[in-house]
Amino acid sequence: MPDAPRLPEAFFKAPLAHRALHDILQGRVENSTSAVQAAVEAGYGIEIDLQLSADGEAMVFHDDTLDRLTGETGRVRTRSTTELGRIPLVGSMDLIPTLTEILEIVAGQVPLLIEIKDQDGALGPETGQLERRTCALVKDYKGPVALMSFNPHAVAICAQEAPNIPRGLTTESFDADDWGVDPDHARCLSEMQDLDRVGASFISHDHKDLGSNHVARAKATGCDVLCWTIRSQDQADAALRVARNITFEGYRPATG
Repeated sequence: MPDAPRLPEAFFKAPLAHRALHDILQGRVENSTSAVQAAVEAGYGIEIDLQLSADGEAMVFHDDTLDRLTGETGRVRTRSTTELGRIPLVGSMDLIPTLTEILEIVAGQVPLLIEIKDQDGALGPETGQLERRTCALVKDYKGPVALMSFNPHAVAICAQEAPNIPRGLTTESFDADDWGVDPDHARCLSEMQDLDRVGASFISHDHKDLGSNHVARAKATGCDVLCWTIRSQDQADAALRVARNITFEGYRPATG
C-alpha cells in the first residue's frame, strides 16, 4: 500500500478543538454546527466524529447511540439522514449535522481532522460503508483535511478510496476488556502494528500514554504525533514535549 500524504503544515499552526469548540453553557454542543462555526471564528483547527445513518450518510456525531446527546434513544444507524437531521442536540438549538454541512461551514478556512468511528463493534473488518461515503465527500474538498480511526481496517479502506488524503490511526494503550477485543488484538493495536499496512502518516494518541515506547518508535520512523484530549495548559505543555499538536476541550489555548 502506498504511503499516505503527510499532514499539511496547517495542522500544526493552531490547536485542534476536540469535537469542535463546544461549550454547553454557551449552547454549543459537541460536533454541532455552532461549535464548528465558533472554532472557525476563533482560528482553531477542528476535530469531528462520524457515524453512519441508516441510508448511508456520514453524520457528525460521536456516540453510536442517541441517548447521551439527544432526547431520543437507540442507535444512530437505525435512523435515516432525514430523521437524524430533525433531532435537536440537548442544550442547544442545533440539529445533528451531516458531514456535507460541516464541510460547507469550514470551507478550507481551518484544518479539519475527521475521526471515523468504529462500525464493526470490535475494531474488526466488518466496516466500509461509512469510510466510502466519507472519502467520496472529502477527496475533492478544497482545504486541509485528514482522516483517522481507531480501527485500522477503516483506515485501510480510506487508503483505497482516497489515497491522496492524509490518514492516520487514533491510538491508546488499548485495554482488551474496555474495548471488548481479545488480548492479542489489543496488543496489536497498542503496538501500532498496522501503521505500515494502512500507510498511516500520523497517529493521534491518548495524551496520558505519550511516554509509551510504541509512540517513540512511531515518531522515530517519521510518523507525526497528535494527541487527545488536553484540558489544561499544564497538560498541553507536557504533551507538546512529544506531540506536534494537541486536541483540546474545556479551555482555550493560544492559537499562535
